[in-house]
Amino acid sequence: MAIGDYYPVDGCPEYYYLDTGMYDTERYGAVYVVDAERPALIDTGIGTNYEFVLEAMDDIGIAPEDLAVIAPTHVHLDHAGGAGYLAAECPNAEVHVHEIGARHLVDPERLIAGTKAAVEDQWEYYAEPKPVPEERIVELSDGDTIDLGDRSLEVYHAPGHAPHQVIYYDPDASVVATGDAAGIWVPQLETVRQTSPPANFDLEACLDDVETIRSLDPDTLLFGHFGPAPASDEVLDTYREVLTDWVADVEEKRAELGDDEAVIEHFVETTEMAEVWGERKARAEERLNTRGVLGYLDASAESER
Repeated sequence: MAIGDYYPVDGCPEYYYLDTGMYDTERYGAVYVVDAERPALIDTGIGTNYEFVLEAMDDIGIAPEDLAVIAPTHVHLDHAGGAGYLAAECPNAEVHVHEIGARHLVDPERLIAGTKAAVEDQWEYYAEPKPVPEERIVELSDGDTIDLGDRSLEVYHAPGHAPHQVIYYDPDASVVATGDAAGIWVPQLETVRQTSPPANFDLEACLDDVETIRSLDPDTLLFGHFGPAPASDEVLDTYREVLTDWVADVEEKRAELGDDEAVIEHFVETTEMAEVWGERKARAEERLNTRGVLGYLDASAESER
């Protein structure tokens, strides 16, 4: 699969996934197209290469004016950065997003500042997000349903990765669009890896989100990073273990080194993902995730005082 390619999701009629070429990295960022009676997009990428989404829609047979729903799983710009661009091209689409994040799509100034602080020099890969008109926003909360005509997406709050994250469950297709609630699926390795960015990562809440997914008992998980994967207990158990071990490793290394920058550099230098994502992206991913855990550890210590 190359950047810009899209494929049907096996076993899920009407679902397609597209490689957006996020960070110029193959098989890292996905957008899902749902060819329903009321067509939908799940997630939007970082704004860069949004034209790939429109081209895939055209090939599938969805005209821009027929798109009904744009549904980011959360407002981190790797999932919602293209929302304004796609809303401008698809004039009848409503943008559905959790109520906590809605204002940041209308006025993305704080979101831009937070993203620049989090991703550092990776910002060069992003397109400056376009505001979404407020009248085009539909605010979501836990328990809501998005009507796609011949099917629906059930909305579940999943705040461990970010307080504005939701997952979408389509009971007819038996799929859950996970956002980042089940980690990062690496199809080259057929396993999951941690995602723990600053500033709102919360381990306990992330583990609860895994159990929310498990309780829905889907057949397929649609990962924002990257692509569809079987929704087995093995995958979910692996992510619980990966995430728990990752936090423990960072905590142990902080106790050993006593300096947060040294901790970050340790994990950057020892990343095992360079052969998969390329050295620059792999190192940036480790830096981001380590910083997120260190912030979580600080917040946990503060709450215990």
